[in-house]
Amino acid sequence: PAGQGRRDGDWLVGVGMAASTYPLFPQQGSRARIRALPDGRRQVEIAASDLGTGTWTALTQIAADALRVPAEAVDLVIGDSALPATVGAGGSSGLSIWGTTVVAAARAFRDRHGDDPPAGAEVVGELPENTAVGRYALHAFGAQFAEVRVDAVTGEIRVPRMVGVFDVGRVINPRTARSQLMGGMTMGLSMALHEESVVDPRFGHVVNGDYAGYHIPTNADVGDIDVSWLDEPDPLYNPMGSKGIGEIGIVGTAAAVANAVWHATGVRVRDVPITPDRLLGRHR
Repeated sequence: PAGQGRRDGDWLVGVGMAASTYPLFPQQGSRARIRALPDGRRQVEIAASDLGTGTWTALTQIAADALRVPAEAVDLVIGDSALPATVGAGGSSGLSIWGTTVVAAARAFRDRHGDDPPAGAEVVGELPENTAVGRYALHAFGAQFAEVRVDAVTGEIRVPRMVGVFDVGRVINPRTARSQLMGGMTMGLSMALHEESVVDPRFGHVVNGDYAGYHIPTNADVGDIDVSWLDEPDPLYNPMGSKGIGEIGIVGTAAAVANAVWHATGVRVRDVPITPDRLLGRHR
């Protein structure tokens, strides 16, 4: 109920939750090349990119699984526009499209050359059409929870705890997935409390185009973040059974924080960021 949280000295404490969903976008044209190297190694080439989200690791795992070789036997080559063309990283679709393309190429490679190919054997595979697109609502899902503390005197907001539980299909690499989901929830916290583009109405210019005026959270702003997932493969979107995780961690976080502020103070804020001036003099 609004304003029915507890009080801890000068702090008003509340909890909130929000549902999360993010669409799985239709897959686009993509190609990958697989070449047999000496000593049983495989070179996998695709013009994918790694923004620090773990593409090197996860795509190597996918390739090794599809080629039925150890991950140590895969030489992944990405990050060069001279490689077989694919899509960029965005829309939580990168690994799904790249992985699907690599799996298709690996299957074609094994069909043509078997599991013991001669050095130099190669195949270029293309992303197959996904017949589930348009027939099913393909989404990732989540539920996110936040505890907030609002200073009754200053309106300062702190978020000591956040919890996120997600349905993102099969998780390719738990370590990189957990890191990315925690990073997404940190971005959602930033959306809720910090980030704001101030526009000059005369010229349409963003006047706080630097980190002195455009605020993002630091370590001191981020409390405990607990992340978990259901780990249920989704066979409709791609052969790995995975879904994108880039944005689902962001979606819902700001709403959970806003609902927790409402629980703590009785003030319903519908615009972000939620700054102290929106709460001063209005809370219970």
